[in-house]
Amino acid sequence: MNNTRPSLSVLIPVMLTFFTMGFVDLVGIATNYVKSDFTLTDTMANLLPSMVFIWFLIFSVPTGLLMNRIGRRNTVLISIVVTFVSLLVPFLGYSYPIMLISFALLGIGNTIMQVSLNPLLANIVSGKMMASTLTLGQFFKAIASFIAPILAAWAAARFGDWKMLYIIFAIVSLLSMVWLYFTKVKEEAPVGKTTSVRQCFSLLGDGMVLMLFLGIMCHVGLDVGINTTAPKLLMERAGLPLAAAGYATSLYFLCRTVGCFSGAFILAHFSPKKFFAISAACLVLSVVGLLFFSNTIMIYICIGVLGFGNSNVFPIIFSQALEREPKHTNEVSGLMMMGIFGGAIIPLLMGVASDAVGAQFGAIVVAMVCAAYLMALATKLK
Repeated sequence: MNNTRPSLSVLIPVMLTFFTMGFVDLVGIATNYVKSDFTLTDTMANLLPSMVFIWFLIFSVPTGLLMNRIGRRNTVLISIVVTFVSLLVPFLGYSYPIMLISFALLGIGNTIMQVSLNPLLANIVSGKMMASTLTLGQFFKAIASFIAPILAAWAAARFGDWKMLYIIFAIVSLLSMVWLYFTKVKEEAPVGKTTSVRQCFSLLGDGMVLMLFLGIMCHVGLDVGINTTAPKLLMERAGLPLAAAGYATSLYFLCRTVGCFSGAFILAHFSPKKFFAISAACLVLSVVGLLFFSNTIMIYICIGVLGFGNSNVFPIIFSQALEREPKHTNEVSGLMMMGIFGGAIIPLLMGVASDAVGAQFGAIVVAMVCAAYLMALATKLK
């Protein structure tokens, strides 16, 4: 594995692909617009993000094995193609079924991308630089997540169609694909025999790997759930219209972006375990605040703190998993990415809970369970 400082000619297109990875987070604001356009219940609306993240359960492990056959870079290129197609689908005809198809393709492309892009980065950096560089990648991903609601609101005001956001992201994904295609990345050949799906899943027999897997589920479930719930919470408690409430999602991702940027430097000099514990504490405190606050400013503060707290959870968990099983990097990546399935099941549970109690309070209770698990996981990290 390369232990030298990565070349910018290789690192930049990889970081642009991380930016493309962030397109998946448009699901939060898009769900709110689709819900408004078609007058959906919370349960039906939250089925949209479920259609994105359910594919992590199905395709993560097979993608990890596919990388052993065609290489990480080629697998990433396939993921960008699928993402590009998903962004064009809504223009075939705007309807709830069409949006389900678009979200499904976006999820499939993002699954393949997340499974393959993180290990591809491992070919560029290693050792102590891994967690901080993964966080840098998450910083670029968070930029896309942050600007999605802003672009949607701008497109709605400028063109009368929030879906123009999709065209902008499609152009960027095309640029990312072309740039990475012409970039040479030196990859390590797979070591040993080809791993079977059964052998890959057997890695979950390691208790720590299983706990890290569940940690990914809670992290992503909380991320997507709050992304979707925050605007609805402000509309419910503060009476804001969707266009204004949608900026809560931007605030969440702005604070996540700041957290990722600062985390890239902090993790290079600070214990990942201690930083994870601080992050988890931020999550618990902010979710508790969302349970009880009705004041608009306090809700915004809680959303911001939650975004900052959730910004570095993924790279720390992922790097810990890779260090746990260094001989099965592709397979572990597949398993950890399968945990992103939490982005399908947890928001759906949040939607069911909010419909059951007739308020977003139910959704926040589900989020509290996720935050509490991550707090417990902090005590188990190295």
